[in-house]
Amino acid sequence: MPTFKKPDLNDPKLLAKLAKGMGHNYYGEPAWPNDILYIFPIVILAIIGLIAGLSVLDPAILGEPANPFATPSEILPEWYFYPVYQILRIVPNKLLGVMMMVAIPVGLLFVPFLDNGNQKRNPLRRPVATTVFLFGTAIALWLGIGATFPIDSSISLGLF
Repeated sequence: MPTFKKPDLNDPKLLAKLAKGMGHNYYGEPAWPNDILYIFPIVILAIIGLIAGLSVLDPAILGEPANPFATPSEILPEWYFYPVYQILRIVPNKLLGVMMMVAIPVGLLFVPFLDNGNQKRNPLRRPVATTVFLFGTAIALWLGIGATFPIDSSISLGLF
């Protein structure tokens, strides 16, 4: 059994640290290896057990049960494919739609070369990169939201 030195509350250095909110472990046991190797894994396992227990007691409902004899009217891809799915829906020529989808990552390869003169990390000092990012985000959101609408109102999002 290790022995620990009791704190001397008359020590001015310790009192100064305690006044600043520091020094609480000044004379106690060290964090390595006691906390790191023994307490943290127990806490992590307890949290994993709590999450697993809650997921078993109250499972998430993913939707209606699958019916192999009825095809749903609208089959949508996963949410992160909505913008490219919308491109394929609204472009009349499917080859052109596939070429537009290929053009997105190819175009993104050229973005660093548009704004390589300024080495600042501040977005306000990098107008080209910031504009490309904001424009691309707005278009991706517009296409992604439009993919959930019927085809006749998908471009306007039902607003006009």
